[in-house]
Amino acid sequence: MTQNIIKKNQKGFTLIELMIVIAIIGILAAIAIPNFISYRDKAFCSSTESDAHALGAAIGNYFAIPSNVSLASRGPLAAIVLSPETYTCSGLNTATVVGAGNPMVITITVIDGSKRCPLDYQTAVQGWSKAAGAGVFTKTM
Repeated sequence: MTQNIIKKNQKGFTLIELMIVIAIIGILAAIAIPNFISYRDKAFCSSTESDAHALGAAIGNYFAIPSNVSLASRGPLAAIVLSPETYTCSGLNTATVVGAGNPMVITITVIDGSKRCPLDYQTAVQGWSKAAGAGVFTKTM
């Protein structure tokens, strides 16, 4: 008699129910993981573009001061633009700022150091080098 009471009170999931839950989790993971990887790779592109825009904003800020009308050996910005060097930005990104011409045209070039920016993104967005796998974003001011 006690054995019948114990069997009636047993609770839990059957093997089929557990297999269905695992299959559903697998399907959701198969959908979510590629999207997550794509978003993460596009974040590397965004960081490269952000570095170029930040340098552009710094240059714009310099010229916002009324007394700063040229770069002829004035302050740290002149050292950057008149004698181009490579500077480290966020992550592994590196940037070069070059100014030339009259009126001066300033070109900011940022290289994606991670090499993770997708090629389809680079070909779709203006400013990226069209050379395969270049990973170079250029902003002109």
